[in-house]
Amino acid sequence: MIVTATEFKTNFGTYLDLITQEDIFITRNGKTVAKVVNPHISAVDSLRGMLKDVPSDIDLNSLREERLTKYEDHVCFRLFHY
Repeated sequence: MIVTATEFKTNFGTYLDLITQEDIFITRNGKTVAKVVNPHISAVDSLRGMLKDVPSDIDLNSLREERLTKYEDHVCFRLFHY
């Protein structure tokens, strides 16, 4: 849910109740300035929901290797194409 800072301040109690259901992004002048989350839901569980299409057999080393490969490819591309 996205709300303005003024709306969040005005209806603070209502949004405290809603935090149990979803994260709240607070904006000021159209830019996100804060994210309020439920402290009883682990970050890992939140990420699992966002990454549900990622294969479960991926480990930390394979993620690191993939990230380094993409970085190296990007750096090499920039070096040879400018």
